[in-house]
Amino acid sequence: MSDPNKKVSLKEKVAKQGMYVLSHISPKLSSKVLYRILTHKKLNLKNPELFNEKLMKLKIDDYNNNDLVIKCTDKYLVRDYIKECGVEEILNEIYGVYNNAYEIDWDKLPNKFVLKCNHGCGYNIICTDKDKLDKEHTIKTLNKWMKKKFGYETSELHYPKIKPLIICEKYIETDAGVFPNDYKIYCFDGKPKVILTCTERQNNLRLNFLDLNWNELDIGTKADRAESIPQKPECLDKMIEYAKILSKPFKYVRVDFYDFNGKPLFGELTFTPARCAAWYYSDEGNKFLGDMLKL
Repeated sequence: MSDPNKKVSLKEKVAKQGMYVLSHISPKLSSKVLYRILTHKKLNLKNPELFNEKLMKLKIDDYNNNDLVIKCTDKYLVRDYIKECGVEEILNEIYGVYNNAYEIDWDKLPNKFVLKCNHGCGYNIICTDKDKLDKEHTIKTLNKWMKKKFGYETSELHYPKIKPLIICEKYIETDAGVFPNDYKIYCFDGKPKVILTCTERQNNLRLNFLDLNWNELDIGTKADRAESIPQKPECLDKMIEYAKILSKPFKYVRVDFYDFNGKPLFGELTFTPARCAAWYYSDEGNKFLGDMLKL
């Protein structure tokens, strides 16, 4: 995931501005350019076979203008979708929703919390001690993010259609005081097929792919894998059932969960992972997943 606060070079700024303009002119062309930059390969939209290629085509032909996709990409409005699906028990507790950072009443917040913007990726501030939080810098950062039109630079045009908001959520940690593991379930036409586990999230992120029976799949890059398969969460069956419910209307969606003290906790719905140019699949894995996505 990219860091929205990372300083960029003049060359990168020019490239991003170019993508911003190109996305307005031609989403198809901007996707082709982005794919070439990120993968060093030509994007095949006529007869796509690889997973990343098919996601690009699905994004261009459907998801960029799909009202339900836009709603479910919105980190706040997706909560309404989950309630409509009758599974609101998986939602994290929310402390407040704000139109700008000046509206935040710090006195009403607990000592630990998470602030995030609903309209992009990487717009997160994790507070583990409110007394030590630089509130002035936090307000400045959040308001800066709120003004950004996320999605044009990455050719993900469902994002700019989201009304920006700031959300404050409960801070989630295990009994050991670390981030819980992240379980990302790849769903195709409402059917969960593959699980991506994200472990060691506080140090050196490790990624492992598994099937629904918790057997490892050799479809990821070896450099990103944990040495051993992560322990199977007790609530895996429940995660899979929830993923089945939430993914039903979509050709493809990744349903993300945390294992919070043995209970599934919803993370987000992701339609265009890694800008449809993920680096963490092997060539065989990209084809393997591509075969699952029927356009």
